[in-house]
Amino acid sequence: MRWMVAAAGGQVPILADDEDGRTVVILAHGAGSHMEQKTIGWLSGLVRKAGARVVRFNFLYRAQGRSMPDRMPVLIETYRAVIGSVRERLAPESLIIGGHSMGGRVASMVEAQGQTADGLLLFGYPLHPPGQPEKLRDAHLGAIKTPTLQLNGTQDALCTKEIMDRIVSTLDPGMWQLCWIAGADHSYAVKKSSGRRREDVESDISAALQGWPPLR
Repeated sequence: MRWMVAAAGGQVPILADDEDGRTVVILAHGAGSHMEQKTIGWLSGLVRKAGARVVRFNFLYRAQGRSMPDRMPVLIETYRAVIGSVRERLAPESLIIGGHSMGGRVASMVEAQGQTADGLLLFGYPLHPPGQPEKLRDAHLGAIKTPTLQLNGTQDALCTKEIMDRIVSTLDPGMWQLCWIAGADHSYAVKKSSGRRREDVESDISAALQGWPPLR
């Protein structure tokens, strides 16, 4: 199912699974990606296997054929427009929002401004730019009151494990669940030298999703 929604002075496309589902998960793409890119498509498949109906969309800059992401206020406005449209069209009993990398960060900013969803799902949260761990994107995390599942690889160049662990230790443990995927990078790829395979990564992510209360 596809449709368009007005957002931030433009139109953005939305792609939803045809199958009905009590729980709907909106997944937004990363900065250099789009809603049909293979990583977000693969993650959507894992969420679907966990029992949810998945919705994807393109941020306005991508819908307009631009490569440079919009400013955060425009990204947030776009995400809010998608949430409103999904609630109106699909009327989910439970709504989870999130995404991969920048898409998840935008969803987290939405929830930090006030709870709009029943869960927040962060794949590859970009805690800092590559090689710049001093430029943290964590100031808003403590304001989030939405049950959150964060899944990052231990080899993610955008999320130093030691720093993220320290930040999460200051958050409500009953609200924030952090799952580290051993050996995985920002897109969940693993090196042969790690002794792990793609199937191992899929198994770890699927177990975390299926054990997360908002998706049960």
